[in-house]
Amino acid sequence: MRAFWASLIVLLLLPQVALAQSPGLFDADGGKLTAVGWDGFRDTKFMIESIGALVLAIALGAAIGFHPTSRRTVDRLTEADMPKVYIMYAFIAAVIGVTVREFGMVIGVVVFGIGGLIRFRTDTGSTRDTGRLIAVTLTGLVAGLGLPHFAIITTAFAFILILFFDATPACRVKIDQLPSGRLHESADAYRAVLHAHRCKLIAEHKSSAKDRLEFVFRLHRSVTRDRLHLALNELPVELRGDIDWEIE
Repeated sequence: MRAFWASLIVLLLLPQVALAQSPGLFDADGGKLTAVGWDGFRDTKFMIESIGALVLAIALGAAIGFHPTSRRTVDRLTEADMPKVYIMYAFIAAVIGVTVREFGMVIGVVVFGIGGLIRFRTDTGSTRDTGRLIAVTLTGLVAGLGLPHFAIITTAFAFILILFFDATPACRVKIDQLPSGRLHESADAYRAVLHAHRCKLIAEHKSSAKDRLEFVFRLHRSVTRDRLHLALNELPVELRGDIDWEIE
C-alpha cells in the first residue's frame, strides 16, 4: 500500500520539478509537450533512429534472455518463458528512453508514475501479460501526447513480438501413474513423440519414486496442443500414464 501511494505522489508532483529543470522542452502554459501531431511522419530521421533503437534493445534483450546457460536451470514453466519477458521489457525500456530523449523528462516522470500504478495495483496473473499491459499503456500515452508516428511504430513492434512469441508457446506436460518399473522406457517413448512433432525440449524431469515424468518444451508453430495430446495418448498402454497440461 505504501508503494502505491508513493507512486501516486510521484505521478502527481514530480512533473513540476522536471519542468523547472527543463523549461525549454515545453511551452510556457503549464509544461505541455510541443505539438507534433501527424507532421511527425515527415521526420524520417527520428523514425529511422527510433526503429534502430528498438531493434537494438530487442537484440540485446534476446542476447541475455537466450543465454546458452539459461536452459540448464529451467525448472518451471515460467522460467522457460522468461526470455520472452526479458525481450518485451527491453523493448518497453527503449520506448521510454526514446520518448524521454526526444520529448523531455516530464514524460519520463509520468511514465514512471503510470508504471508504478500498473505494477502495484494491477493483477494480470503473469509477467508476460504485465509486459503487454505496459506496452499497450505506453502506446496509448504516446498517441495521446500527439505522437502518432511513434505510437504506430511502437504498436507494430509490439504486434510482431507477440506474434513471434505466441507462435511457439512454452508448455509443461506432467505424466503421472506410469507403469511401475518402466519409467525410462516411457520417457524414451514420450520424448520420441515430442521430437516427431518438432517440439523443442527445454527440460525433462523423472521421479522414480512417484512413477512420474515431466517435460518442459516449446510447441512447434505447425502443431496444436490437441493434436499433440492425441499423439501422446496413442502410446502403448504399458508405457502410458495420465497427462496433465500447462501452457504459459
